[in-house]
Amino acid sequence: MLTDIEIARRAKLKRIDLIANELDIPEEHYSLYGKNIAKVSHNYINELQFKEDGKLIMVTAITPTPAGEGKTTTSISLSMALNKIHKNSLVTLREPSLGPVMGIKGGAAGGGYSQVLPMEDINLHFTGDIHAITSAHNLISAVIDDYIKYDKLNIDPTRVSWPRAMDMNDRALREIIVALGGRKNGYPRQDGFIITAASEIMAILCLSQNLEELKNKLSNIVVARNRKGEPITVKDLEIEGALTVLLKDAINPNLVQTLENTPAFVHGGPFANIAHGTNSILATKLALKLSDYVVTESGFGSDLGAEKFYDFVSPTFGLKPSATVLVATIRALKYHGGQKKDELNTPNTENLKKGLANLQVHVENLKKFNLPVIVSINKFYSDTEEEISIVENFCKELGVESSVNEGFEKGSQGAIDLAEKVVRLTEKESNLTPIYNFEDPIEKKIDKLAKNIYRAGKVEYTSSALSSLRYLKKYGYDKLPVIIAKTQNSISDDPNKLGAPKDYTFTIRDFELSAGAGFVVALAGDILRMPGLSKVPNAVNMDIDEKGDISGLS
Repeated sequence: MLTDIEIARRAKLKRIDLIANELDIPEEHYSLYGKNIAKVSHNYINELQFKEDGKLIMVTAITPTPAGEGKTTTSISLSMALNKIHKNSLVTLREPSLGPVMGIKGGAAGGGYSQVLPMEDINLHFTGDIHAITSAHNLISAVIDDYIKYDKLNIDPTRVSWPRAMDMNDRALREIIVALGGRKNGYPRQDGFIITAASEIMAILCLSQNLEELKNKLSNIVVARNRKGEPITVKDLEIEGALTVLLKDAINPNLVQTLENTPAFVHGGPFANIAHGTNSILATKLALKLSDYVVTESGFGSDLGAEKFYDFVSPTFGLKPSATVLVATIRALKYHGGQKKDELNTPNTENLKKGLANLQVHVENLKKFNLPVIVSINKFYSDTEEEISIVENFCKELGVESSVNEGFEKGSQGAIDLAEKVVRLTEKESNLTPIYNFEDPIEKKIDKLAKNIYRAGKVEYTSSALSSLRYLKKYGYDKLPVIIAKTQNSISDDPNKLGAPKDYTFTIRDFELSAGAGFVVALAGDILRMPGLSKVPNAVNMDIDEKGDISGLS
């Protein structure tokens, strides 16, 4: 089979203005970024309020493994298949971060015959959104140190909570000292870098519907405390206007297309293990007005991205999802059953059956949101008919439908069965029921999530977490929704607990406030907001020839 980039280069793309015209987007509401990319004005949605929303289908997965699950590939193939069966569909996805692209994960534009294009541009600098977010983030850092130097706002240099950011994996920058070199360079203090996808500004951009809302959210970011212990916000720094100027184009959703010319919005990219993990609300809402079936995805497993989408994003913005697609692979299930990574292509029904416990916990969790669920079995060449049959029969026992998806090898044709079953699911009456209520005290929110989704027996708080909790309550931030930041490698707070752990102690070690984005982050386990590169990073596989053709990007 051809590589992803070889398949992408053989694709026959339509000019993006033709895609926009097919969606009935007036020319004055989009700007071209070359022949294959356009930005659609965030204001255009105001002219579409008379239209009914389409059906919203959310794609999630079992607990991630090194074997890969294929959420993006499934999302793209499903949307293309819906169009193939004459259902008007659009797919919305997150933008890839350069850190994972150059690191261990590689690109995030789908794979095989289910990709969004132009994949080289999408996986690299795209339209500059992430660079704009990085610049805005670091403007705040620069102003903080400027104000410390000139003794403005009485900022306590030991209580600055706003790190610097860059869109690259670099573990050496997690903990640094800034302003060395004498008085002229400012006040030396401990600082650090996070990856841009982990920036609160990334979350804010994806949760803003217009420039006024964006500016207001930016102004509410808490960046430090003064020497009295009181919060200092971006509004206090008086730079919310400048930040919004830097993000004036980034707020506009990016329009591209799939290999089969299905329209796609690729916009925003917050991680799901440390933020809410879905593409911009603008892209989703715009897609709902422009098509009958919108396929979107959430990051990592359903205990992270899907939970946040159903408990936070959907209630906040009045979204009404119609169905959930849970992606699983035979290989990943065998890994959860104890099979070694280098043996995943070897048939092993015993380990597969052991790993089904992980599938079960995700199905049960998703059912708690009161939405219909279907399991998409993302087929690999090494899967045997016996192994596939075991998973299909297990799904029947769980009371959910399943479908074997071959979108990677066959594009839309490989996802026809999934598309037809999803359409039938969306016709069922459903009413999203979140796990917690916004009015619940913060401890009750966490307790509900820990016991209902993460299957813990009890929740404990460290002394640091209790101290931060007192601060949140003192200034009224404890009423905000909760985002749990935890490992993606287990439904628990321990990455080594594979399968379906239960009745353990779920530990909250601290809290971080994202007042601008509108949530509190509860930190469970050791979560790194600046990843490191692997021993052999994906960057060593990349090259470009004298013609400008890139190789090694997938």
